[in-house]
Amino acid sequence: MTEGGSEFCIMKALVTGVTGFVGSAVARAVAQAGIEVRGLVRPGADRRALDGLAIEAAPGDLTDAASLRAALHGCRQVYHVAAHYALWARDPSVFYKANVDGTKALLNAARESGVDRVVYTSTIGAIGLPEGGGLGTEATPVSLAQMTGHYKRSKYLAEQEVLKAADAGMPVVIVNPSAPVGVRDVKPTPTGQIVVDYMKGRMVAYVETGMNLIDVDDVAVGHVRAMERGRTGERYILGCRNLSLKEVFEILAGLTGVKAPKVKLPRRLILPLAHVDKWLADYVTHRPPRIPLDGVRMAKYVMHYDCSKAVRELALPQTPPEVALEKAVRWFRDHGYA
Repeated sequence: MTEGGSEFCIMKALVTGVTGFVGSAVARAVAQAGIEVRGLVRPGADRRALDGLAIEAAPGDLTDAASLRAALHGCRQVYHVAAHYALWARDPSVFYKANVDGTKALLNAARESGVDRVVYTSTIGAIGLPEGGGLGTEATPVSLAQMTGHYKRSKYLAEQEVLKAADAGMPVVIVNPSAPVGVRDVKPTPTGQIVVDYMKGRMVAYVETGMNLIDVDDVAVGHVRAMERGRTGERYILGCRNLSLKEVFEILAGLTGVKAPKVKLPRRLILPLAHVDKWLADYVTHRPPRIPLDGVRMAKYVMHYDCSKAVRELALPQTPPEVALEKAVRWFRDHGYA
């Protein structure tokens, strides 16, 4: 391509998981940064999250090495957002095939293609929490034994593969989003499902737990900033404010008019119900349980984190969770979820 007689090249980035909640937001942020987006799209994927966004779709799958090589052709940047994200699966091996084997395959293909840089989307669940309470940081010690459920275990193992690649000289940066909320949560994600269930009046009680909420659009900007400014081999927590579940429900009460639950249930009462629900899902209904066992197990941890590294080094935006939740509520309501 020429302009005024001189050669120039438009930067192109591959985004995996582009039809998902975070992936579609990342694709929008990359496009807004003036980078051409190619999205890896599985055959038959739900593309509603891409409505209004012009991207080049590359058919492929993380388990298909040839499709990865084809999708990477001509791309200088890679945002590896794709993952099997759920709190239950009839066959747990799907987590490891997609999240671990798929990540290794993409890293190998990216290395062969000679890309300039990779941003890998991990999860806050791979970040450690201090014993006895306190805020987790990128440097808090953590091990596979501390991972609850197949999703977290698979993402932890995938992150170890990424760190190995970085140690071997591959230009890769890791981002660990906390709990994103906002628009275009089509599936919805487990966090989005909490919002939908609340809007439907299904949250009649709560458990004592905590989370870190962030606007999904801020997560997307964090990815772009990690590509531009992140240090190779470093991890960055992409989060905003630490809240208790009770505080989240109080915010949702103000946004929806649905009264916040007053009854606090001890985990010891919910855990047996979750075990029964999982058994029914595994052997009877073959549908995701209403009370995910892994979710109940995770609820015993107050998942609060120090996000200052990403704010300091990446200038991560900090949209108030009230605004992010309002956007989510409005989007779910406008699209008939509740």
